[in-house]
Amino acid sequence: MTVLIIGFVMLALLVSTVVMAASSLYIEHKKLLSLAEGASVAAADSYTLGQVETAGGTPSALLNGDRVRNVAADYLSRNGAFGRVAGLAVASGTGTPDGSTAVVVLSATVHPPVVNFLIPDGITIAASSTARSRLTR
Repeated sequence: MTVLIIGFVMLALLVSTVVMAASSLYIEHKKLLSLAEGASVAAADSYTLGQVETAGGTPSALLNGDRVRNVAADYLSRNGAFGRVAGLAVASGTGTPDGSTAVVVLSATVHPPVVNFLIPDGITIAASSTARSRLTR
């Protein structure tokens, strides 16, 4: 009977460790997604006015890929995100695919509790967010 109890306790500890690690990954991903959303909105607001093609036409918001990347990095540094999130980086894929949409891709490293000795380098996660500025009257 004692062996059975010890086995169930070990199984319960294993399951709770896995649940803690998975919850840690989920929470850190949500934090990273929140940072990516804020950075994409800030980057979408860094537009320049496009040429009005016809008389009476409406101006358009134009984005530059390098500017989107720089504004996203500046947003993260102003909010102190690089100090709070381990291994935070503005990943490749950040920019503008069509000149009007800002895409921000962030990557970070998560170190789950308890099982950190099994994965000393951590687990790399990524989050992506898009935003678009629209000029209205």
